[in-house]
Amino acid sequence: MKKNIWTLAVLLWMCIIFWFSAKPADESAHMSRSVGHLAGELLVKDFREWAPEEQDAFAGRIDHFVRKSAHAAEYAVLGILLGGMYASWSLCGRRHFLLALGSGVLYAATDEFHQLFVPGRSGQLSDVLLDSGGVLAGTLLYIGAVWLVGRLHKREEKESTVY
Repeated sequence: MKKNIWTLAVLLWMCIIFWFSAKPADESAHMSRSVGHLAGELLVKDFREWAPEEQDAFAGRIDHFVRKSAHAAEYAVLGILLGGMYASWSLCGRRHFLLALGSGVLYAATDEFHQLFVPGRSGQLSDVLLDSGGVLAGTLLYIGAVWLVGRLHKREEKESTVY
C-alpha cells in the first residue's frame, strides 16, 4: 500500500510541475508577479498604501528570485517524494539515493525540453541545474529525516529497556 501512495504522490507532483511548465510565458509571468505582490503585502510595511506602479515595480524587482525559488522548491518536494517512493520499494543506501537523484534530474531535463514547445518559454540548462539542486536538497532532506527518526526511535527503545 505504501508503494502505491508514494508512487501516486510522485506522479501527481510531476503532473503539477508539468502543468506549471505548460503555462505560456505571459501567464507564467502573471503568476510570479502575483507572488511578488503577496510577498510585498506580507513582508513590506505599508505596502498596501504604495501606488500600484510602486507595487508592480517591487514585484518586478523580486520576480527573478521568485521564479528561481519556485523552481528549487518544487523540485525539492519532488526529491522528498522520490526518496519516499524508492524507500517504499525497499531500496536503501547509495542505490536509493542515486535513483531518487537520477530520476529527479532526468525529469528536470525533460521538463525544460517540454518548455521549448510552450509559447514564449524556453528550456534553460541553468534551470535544469537549479532544479537538480532542488532534487538533491529534497532527497538529502528525506534521507536525513529518516535517519533522525531512526535515531530517535533507537533512543526511545534504549531508554524503555533501562526502566
